[in-house]
Amino acid sequence: MNFLKSFFKSFWDIIKVAALALVLAGLVRYFLVQPFFVEGASMEPNFESGEYLLIDEVSYYFKPVARGEVVVFHYPLDTSKYYIKRVIGLPGETVEIKKNKVIVYNDKNPDGLVLDENYLPKNLATDGQIKQKLGKDEYFVMGDNRPVSYDSRRWGILPKNDIVGRVWLRAWPIAKAAVFSY
Repeated sequence: MNFLKSFFKSFWDIIKVAALALVLAGLVRYFLVQPFFVEGASMEPNFESGEYLLIDEVSYYFKPVARGEVVVFHYPLDTSKYYIKRVIGLPGETVEIKKNKVIVYNDKNPDGLVLDENYLPKNLATDGQIKQKLGKDEYFVMGDNRPVSYDSRRWGILPKNDIVGRVWLRAWPIAKAAVFSY
């Protein structure tokens, strides 16, 4: 009888631990980190279709979005879709694209700063002819594969409310696993 009582107590302990683990995993999944599969070629060569990423949903409650970070967001023209792009322009700035260069105008650089985009292949051209002033809580985002990316050059600014979070971890494929600290 003691064996049976001991068995059920151990079994009940395992059930409690498993239930707690599921609740904690759910909380982490829905409030802290979100999985995301890359689809399409707009972020190549840095992020390729089929890669599995984990998105940090918490950081932007404590720090501002920074230029160069890769974010996942709800596409502003259809918020049921998710996009992944790199942040180029920040609130209050003006972003200009001309002669295959990205120029940012802000208080620190009133004459403009040509972005040094060392994350792009050397021979990649940024096509387009645009000058966009960003308001409060507005961002300008572009894909790393500029010739095929459907981004702020085509559909306009990204409101901060549409940002889900920043890319934090590439979990798949394992050979390319990486933690991103911007």
